[in-house]
Amino acid sequence: MRPLILITNDDGIYSPGLKAAAEAVADLGDLLMVAPRFQQTAMGRSYPVIPTQGVIEKIILEIAGHQHLAYGVHGSPSQAVLHGVMELAPRQPDLCISGINYGDNIGVTMAASGTIGAAFEASTCGIPALAVSREVDMALHRSENYAELDWRIPAYFTRLIAEKMLRNGLPAGVDVLNLNIPEETSETTEIRLTVQSQWPHFYYTHSHEKRDFSQRFLLPLIKMASLDSLEPDSDIKAVVFDRVVSLTPLRSNFTAPVDLGNWSSDGHPQKND
Repeated sequence: MRPLILITNDDGIYSPGLKAAAEAVADLGDLLMVAPRFQQTAMGRSYPVIPTQGVIEKIILEIAGHQHLAYGVHGSPSQAVLHGVMELAPRQPDLCISGINYGDNIGVTMAASGTIGAAFEASTCGIPALAVSREVDMALHRSENYAELDWRIPAYFTRLIAEKMLRNGLPAGVDVLNLNIPEETSETTEIRLTVQSQWPHFYYTHSHEKRDFSQRFLLPLIKMASLDSLEPDSDIKAVVFDRVVSLTPLRSNFTAPVDLGNWSSDGHPQKND
């Protein structure tokens, strides 16, 4: 039996990134495409309650020259995965690909990522999961108008890692692989095994302008651009500064490696050796 590959995308079911991921692996197995009906970037692993909760629209997408049935779920990326696994999958998926996302997901700010959240949702359901993101201009991160981009190189790396996952599974202790592809890469660009940086890739900053609190407003967003405190083996250094592809193994367990029983009187936790 051919592998069943669940494909989702927090940018929505009509995202060109979802189409690129699907076409990259179309010949590797049977496709199940389930994603939010609308743009749901930066939703993390949330389960919002909305008036149209659980509504699923059937949609026809053209993938590699063939018409495929896909599903647009009214809800978050994680909810789309849940509906895909619990209601739409004819059998347990062998792999979940979340992406290809508009905008990289690196550093501590990846916790806000719907791409990462959907991948962890799949992992909780027992499905090996691959989160894939590509570097784009920050103005495109939250856009509901999909920019026309060349998806060939991100699709190439998506297929490369997906094939390995289908063949070998995930190493013990790994729940999700997080793949990030910078702009201006090629098929010969290095794939670097990295760790998640403890620093944010971007952060919100103060707005000093006076405004009407009743009007829509977004806090200014700034990218981190300093090597001073970055870990040498981090995902941010690989993608932003060294311009190589980053592959980071992630776990869903957030437990810090400290022994609270040894918490000193001045309030500083002591690390285990």
